Amino acid sequence: MGTPLPGIVSQMGASTMYADLSKVCVQPTGLLREAMLHMDRAGYGILLIVDEARRLVGTITDGDVRRAILANMDLEQPVSVLLARKVGTRFAKPITAPMGQDRGVYLSLLKQHNLLHLPLLDADQRVAGLVTMDSLVPDQALSLQAVVMAGGRGSRLHPLTEDTPKPMLRVGERPVLEIIIGQLREAGIKQVTVTTHHQSEKIAEHFGDGKGFGIELSYAEEDRPLGTVGGLGLLEIPKETTLVINGDILTQVDFRAMLAYHKEHQADLTVAVRRYDIKVPYGIIECEGPLVRGVSEKPKLGFFVNAGIYLLEPAVYRLIPNGQRFDMTDLIQRAVQERHMVISFPVREYWLDIGQREDYEQAQEEVKRWGSP
Repeated sequence: MGTPLPGIVSQMGASTMYADLSKVCVQPTGLLREAMLHMDRAGYGILLIVDEARRLVGTITDGDVRRAILANMDLEQPVSVLLARKVGTRFAKPITAPMGQDRGVYLSLLKQHNLLHLPLLDADQRVAGLVTMDSLVPDQALSLQAVVMAGGRGSRLHPLTEDTPKPMLRVGERPVLEIIIGQLREAGIKQVTVTTHHQSEKIAEHFGDGKGFGIELSYAEEDRPLGTVGGLGLLEIPKETTLVINGDILTQVDFRAMLAYHKEHQADLTVAVRRYDIKVPYGIIECEGPLVRGVSEKPKLGFFVNAGIYLLEPAVYRLIPNGQRFDMTDLIQRAVQERHMVISFPVREYWLDIGQREDYEQAQEEVKRWGSP
């Protein structure tokens, strides 16, 4: 699965509108884990699953992979198992188009179906090309604004935060907040608001209006701690999707993929989650009253934990009270109770919450392997 399908010829020489088929066409017999690596190397966020005659069997997208992670699927299974899981869902049958059409036709189809990728078929219904939204509309700004929550005191990192706001602690050559803002800019986000409280003047002095960092930057200062999301209540309710991220996170999460996933599920609130495993050092006895029903020797328990990155639609944003302490757990619970569509987005990219001294020291090592956004 990690190698291109034999017989597939690259389409890049004909036109940069088409993706390189040698990177995206694979067969259904390979393993899911290898398919994920193949998708990451190709960088298109999709794989075209084809048979030996190059007919399209199905597709696997970044969203499909993340849903498989949430379902705790065994990644050592063949790709065909994931395709089988999609049968009967709205993700089962890929939208396709004939090869050789005008760019405008492809762009219209992508917008009509809210897609990022469009497989192209020849007259014999074989895969002949792939167009992406990025190839048709390069350097497209994301239709969302961002808010970075940077008002925490960072008490667990004391004394490092005695004279420095936690988001301004340097990881490598730059403050954490500068790394985050750079990533938002590279994702195509133009407007960023930073909520501040502890030593807020040091953040404003460093970033100013954001022009020197390639963005439009504004601030919302909390006169008292308002919890993990209460600072949003100080802002005007937005008319578009809002990305909210904690200001102490080091991550390489794909914000574009997260937005696509959010739209794909027609969500009102998307919560990024991270797999967290706990190794129990004892044998677990399974009891039913006084009766022993089984035993598990030193099991590993897996959970999905809050990763501190969210996408909010205006309908959910309105649930945040103005000027009151309010935590993200309160918002999630309220949104669920009021029957808003709340979904989870598993982060499979690098992620680290710099909340404690050992995390900060680990971040210093990790960032050496990164490029500079």
